[in-house]
Amino acid sequence: MSSSAARAYMTIGDVLALLQGEFPDITPSKIRFLESEGLIEPDRTPAGYRKFTHADVERLRYILAAQRDSYLPLRVIKEQLAARVPRTLVAADSAPAAEVALTRRQLLDASGLTESTLDELEAYGLVRRTNGHFGSEALTVARTAARLAPYGIEARHLRVIRAAAERELDLIEQMVAPLLRRRAPGAHEEAGRTADALAALVVELHTALVAAGLRDSLGR
Repeated sequence: MSSSAARAYMTIGDVLALLQGEFPDITPSKIRFLESEGLIEPDRTPAGYRKFTHADVERLRYILAAQRDSYLPLRVIKEQLAARVPRTLVAADSAPAAEVALTRRQLLDASGLTESTLDELEAYGLVRRTNGHFGSEALTVARTAARLAPYGIEARHLRVIRAAAERELDLIEQMVAPLLRRRAPGAHEEAGRTADALAALVVELHTALVAAGLRDSLGR
């Protein structure tokens, strides 16, 4: 399956759901303001609706944390983003116009990981390079691993999450395989849209099941 097929887009509501736990003050108007200031550049549907990638969410997380924790003005945050997380154009297979391609040093700087932790993430297959660079998914994994570290969760513990993700990916690939075998015009595009929709639903279900399990185990 192509990387573009596996990449799920999110609405502004999806983005709010992901960020409001960490940043309760985030609102649609604030996201639109940050876009107007040039700090984020979400793609648009033909109808003009914003569609966000995981890289956009991580960029927003960086901006909001810099404002909250370091009280940095937007001008400084924008300069830091330009220096640390370059946005390169990807012109293949309908990939989003904005993507990240990071060197090892840039990934360490952007995520806050130590050299040894990044070595472990690579050894366990949790982050990978493509054409010598780390992409947006690697940045998300690295930043999440850095936020999990204070809880005592190490790279080796994350293998169970990777295994679960691989099983979910296998399920999605099974569902779209018949579409990929079709030779009709637009079959691959339909497979990509189906994979995106399935991925979003699987993530939603996974989140609900974990929340339900926690509620039961903690007696909430």
